[in-house]
Amino acid sequence: MSSRSAQAAGPATSCWLLRGKDAGLSAYAPADGGLLRWTEQRPGGPDWTGPQFIEAPGLTHATLAQGPDSYIHLVTRRTTARGVELTHTTQYQTGRPFGPWHSLGNPYKDEDRARKVGAPAAAVGADGRVHVFVRNAGGGVSMRRQGKSGKWEGWKDLKGRHLLDAMPAAVAVGDRVELLAPSEKQLSRWCQGEPGGDLTEAEPFTATAAAGSVTGLCTADGRVTYYGCAPGGDGVTAHRTGTGTLVLGGMPDGGPVAALRTSIEGYDCTVVAHRARSGRPAIAACPTEGEADGLWWTETGEPSLGAPALAVDAAGRVVLAAIAEDGTLRVARQKAEPGLALAAWTRA
Repeated sequence: MSSRSAQAAGPATSCWLLRGKDAGLSAYAPADGGLLRWTEQRPGGPDWTGPQFIEAPGLTHATLAQGPDSYIHLVTRRTTARGVELTHTTQYQTGRPFGPWHSLGNPYKDEDRARKVGAPAAAVGADGRVHVFVRNAGGGVSMRRQGKSGKWEGWKDLKGRHLLDAMPAAVAVGDRVELLAPSEKQLSRWCQGEPGGDLTEAEPFTATAAAGSVTGLCTADGRVTYYGCAPGGDGVTAHRTGTGTLVLGGMPDGGPVAALRTSIEGYDCTVVAHRARSGRPAIAACPTEGEADGLWWTETGEPSLGAPALAVDAAGRVVLAAIAEDGTLRVARQKAEPGLALAAWTRA
């Protein structure tokens, strides 16, 4: 299939606009039988190449993760003639082809149980080791990760129960990796006690969030804030150890929330975006860990498909991206003026 015949669908995760080692941005969106990739012609834009088609037959879910070395890791869930399998590949340079695909198999040999494995989440530790997580057939979490030598370890059952059938949120917190997964009544957490150590269940958050809506962001040394959508569409929420649940307003459609930490006018700020019920991207900003003072949401652009994404470009500007209803990539960059004003949307 060529990129001309492939049609981009709405991203099911907000982690799809990534900055490479050369500071150039790449955007990825699912398509029938694979993914589409757009790449900035030069770091900072404004022009893009693509979309290029990345073949992944039988693709049902895909997630992207990035480590300190800026390598981009693509993990997919696929349905094949042999059943359901997880696969992994790596992009080492902006705009270059991904490397060979490696099968991660499945936590189960039994075909019926294997088909119940959910969408993957991935995180890369400070040591460059990739961690892959899935909701398993028992309603808990299974993990497979790279060992210290780079060779993949076997699947491990991290336990848990009654988790919702959607992609969990995995995030690197300094030298450690954390995982959060919503259930009907709480947000279950797993944390590494030490860098490279085992993940064990930690104190959960007593509130929950819509399935698949949560994104984790490191907002202080060793601390993560998780942003998601309240069940039933009652606004965006923030969950942080020691703070409890904060209601941030907005009218999200229940899909993934995008979050970014950056400097705005010299202040440490967090930018949050979601797809509103109108279908349009909505964006807000606040001092990092200052959500309690309130956020003011602005809807922008035209109706889009799936979750929006956020990144900082080579010029230090906040970039908001969305997939338009016609399957094209649309991008809005921060203006060179005080605050977080966005310039007009452009088509890549």
